[in-house]
Amino acid sequence: MKRNLLLIVSILFLSACATVPISGRRQVRMLPEGMLANMATANYQSYMAANAVVPSSDPRAQMVQETGDNIATAVIAYLEETGQARRVQEFDWEFQLVDSDQVNAWAMPGGKVAIYSGILDLTQDENGLAVVMSHEIAHAVARHGNERMSQQLLLTMGAVSLDVALREQPQKTRDIFMLAYGVGGTLGSLAYSRQHEYEADALGMTFMAMAGYHPEHAIDFWERMLQYSGGAGPPAFLSTHPTNEDRIKAAREYLPEAMQYYNR
Repeated sequence: MKRNLLLIVSILFLSACATVPISGRRQVRMLPEGMLANMATANYQSYMAANAVVPSSDPRAQMVQETGDNIATAVIAYLEETGQARRVQEFDWEFQLVDSDQVNAWAMPGGKVAIYSGILDLTQDENGLAVVMSHEIAHAVARHGNERMSQQLLLTMGAVSLDVALREQPQKTRDIFMLAYGVGGTLGSLAYSRQHEYEADALGMTFMAMAGYHPEHAIDFWERMLQYSGGAGPPAFLSTHPTNEDRIKAAREYLPEAMQYYNR
C-alpha cells in the first residue's frame, strides 16, 4: 500500500511540471496524450455514427466548421510563435454540428469538437458561436480532460497505466473517458471543475480574440445564458459550473487581458 502511494505521489510530482498556455497554471497530467487522442478518434466517430449529424451542406454546419477552423488556425499560429507547438502536434481537428435540442457542446483530445444545434438559439450568430467553440477548444488545448481522467483513474483504479486499464477493464475505462469529457450528457456533466471552467472561459476569450472575434461577445453570450436560466443560477445542465453571474463578472474582469490578443 505504501509503495503504491509513493508511486502515485512520484507520478504526480513528475507530471506537475506541465503548464497551461497563457494562464501558466501547473497541471497534473498522468496519461499519454497520443493514446488519449486515439481513444478520442474512435469514440468521436462512434458517437457521430450513432447520432444525427447536420450535413455539411447546411449553412449552420458550415458556420461551425468555418468558426472552428478560424479559431484553431489562430491558436496553432500562437503556439508555434511561442514555442509550444508540440501541445497540438497530434491534433486532427474536427468540428461537427449534432442535430439535437440539447443545449450542449463538448471537446475531446486531438481537437474533436461537437456543437449541438440546440445551443445555436443562444449563440445567435458567428460571434456567439465563437464564444462556445473557443471555450471547447480551450479545454482541448489545456488538456483539462487528461487532468480529469487522471484523477478519475486514480480514484477508481489506483496507479495503473492507461493501457493496463484498457486491457483489464475496457468498458469501465471507456465510461471514465466519456465522463471526463462530458460526452453524451449535457454540458457540464461533471466533466470539469470550476477551476477548469474559469480557465477555459479566459483562454477561450483569448483564442477568439486571436481569431478576430471581439472577446466582449463572451459577456453577451453569458448574459443571454443568464436570461435563459431565469436569473436563478445555472440551469441543470450547468449545475457543476460557475454561476452565470460569476462568469459574467469574470469575463468583464478578464476582458482587458483578452483585448491584448485581439486581431482586428
